[in-house]
Parts: sequence; structure tokens; C-alpha cells
Amino acid sequence: MIDLRSDTVTRPTEAMRQAMFEAPVGDDVFGEDPTINRLEEYVAELLGKEAAIYAPSGTMTNQIGVFVNTRRGDEVFVHEGAHIFNYEAGAPALISSVQVRTLPGAGGVILPETLRAAVRPENVHFPHPSLLCLENTHNGAGGKIFPLEDFAAVAAEARELGLRVHLDGARLFNAQVATGVPAREWADLADTVSVCSSKGLGAPVGSLLAGDAETIREARRARKAFGGGMRQAGVIAAASLYAFENNIERLAEDHRRAKRLAEGLTEAGYTVEPPETNIVLVEVGDAEGFLKALAAEGVLVTPRSASAVRFCTHLDVGDEEIEAAIEAAGKISVETLKQ
Repeated sequence: MIDLRSDTVTRPTEAMRQAMFEAPVGDDVFGEDPTINRLEEYVAELLGKEAAIYAPSGTMTNQIGVFVNTRRGDEVFVHEGAHIFNYEAGAPALISSVQVRTLPGAGGVILPETLRAAVRPENVHFPHPSLLCLENTHNGAGGKIFPLEDFAAVAAEARELGLRVHLDGARLFNAQVATGVPAREWADLADTVSVCSSKGLGAPVGSLLAGDAETIREARRARKAFGGGMRQAGVIAAASLYAFENNIERLAEDHRRAKRLAEGLTEAGYTVEPPETNIVLVEVGDAEGFLKALAAEGVLVTPRSASAVRFCTHLDVGDEEIEAAIEAAGKISVETLKQ
């Protein structure tokens, strides 16, 4: 099967497995795992932050970010398509006891005026507004990049309104590679930043939260409370370290293959949203029927809506697999699916 469901389905390369095998380890809860310490220092430097903390998942680092930037009963602002709101099991309410307010915006971009209109004046009837969460690249919008100028504008508006800013940067390095803008330039505009090694970078597990030293100290307390305190976890952290050190620039290959995939599917008669990074959204008429028909041809993708699907390129899919996926989709009648 050619698996284009997500860039989370990758398997460790032999070089990554060797790094895991050779990793020196210690008890991380005591701060004694040298591999995790090195990883946290490396990612903090990469993002231009004072410190970082390693955790099992991007959901955990996002939710730690929400927790350390808010108080119970606060209001948190997110894009209506945000991963934090749609795909993290209601965790902001469950864990941090905050109210989430969703905002509209084309391509995942929240405009300053939209944020300003949503933040209500001080009044005992209203929750205290405390945090703006932004996402780059934006998963729900098909891997769209949040342009740095727009990001800076809404982050500045948030500061004026007294809000802190958290960046869900699960695929932030896709934005870096696609634009040439260093990830740290986006990170510099946020108080906390979450980045994943287990998506396009190819590690089997692991995300990090970066911020100032005091915030990350509190993040360690939160991670422990959330059940994320691990012991000799250097054996998995080594995969994340390898990913950050070796697999960022190769994301350009995923982007190139996504463009080729989009071209091929367009030629086959599908309506395709031109990809900016490694995610391709395709209108197929009947998503359920398309998924079954494509799986029968040996290709797996995910539904995006009742009429659309998502293809996602990654390091386990090469040029031959992309061409095979295009050919498989071409065998499916677009007009039949639209009926």
C-alpha cells in the first residue's frame, strides 16, 4: 500500500535506528538523560528560545502551552480550524479549565481586526482574555503557511490587548523550508512554541515546547502532572534529535512531490487546491466512495469532508509512489463520484 494519509506514518530510517541504539541515557525526571538534555538545548537554540522541554506528543506540548499561559476560567482565542480546538479531545477545557473562542480567517490566518473585535472589555460578566493560539503551517487549511508579516501583525495586536501568544508549530519547519524564513523568526513573535519531530521530520515519537526559562520550568511541572515525565527516554529522544539535525532541509522533497501530485490529479480531472507545503486537498464529490475505490487500487488517503480528501507526502513516499498514486486516482471516475 502507498500510504499518503499523513506524514505521521513514517518509519525510522536505519541511521535513525542506529542513533537510538547508541543513545546515552539517564533518568530524565531527574534531568539526567544526556540525550534529552542535548535535544532540548538544540531545539531551543534552533527556535531562538531560552529553553525547551521534550514530551511524548504535540497534543501534550500544545496543552502544556495553554496551561502555562492561562488561569482557570480564562478565554483562549484560536482559529476555527485550529488543531488545538478540533483534534485534541477538548483538552483546553478538560485540563486547563479555559474557554475557547474560535475566530474565522482565510487559510488559517487570523487578522488583527478580527482578534480585536473578539476581545471583550473588562467586565465581571466576561471571562478574562489571556491567550492567542496560532498555527503554522495550518493543518486544517491544507498545510497553508501563515505569512510572517501577517503573523507579526496579529501577534502585535495580541500584545496590545494584553494577550500572550502560543504557536502550534507542529509543521513549522515546513514553513521555513517553503519560504526561506527561519523558524525562529515566527518563534520570536510567540511566548511559547510547540514543534513536532514525528511528522515530516520522520521521528517515531516526540515534540518539544520552547519558551523563556521560567515558563519552561513551569512546563516541567505541568508535564509531570499530565503524565509526561519519562525516565530513560533518550532512546526515543535520539530519534527526534536525529530528525532535527538531518531531516529539515529534505522537507523540500515532500513539497516538490506534493506539487507533482497536485498537477497529476488536476490532469486526471479532479479539483485540487494548489499545495504550499506537503498537504494536498482534493475535491472528489464522494469522499467515502473515493477512499474505498482508491484503497482498492493500493493507495491510502484521509477524508477531509464529505466531498474532499487529503493526500500528505512524506519521507517514506518517493517519486515512483507519487506517480503510482496519480495513476490509481486516474482510474476512478470523477463524474461517478460526483453523482
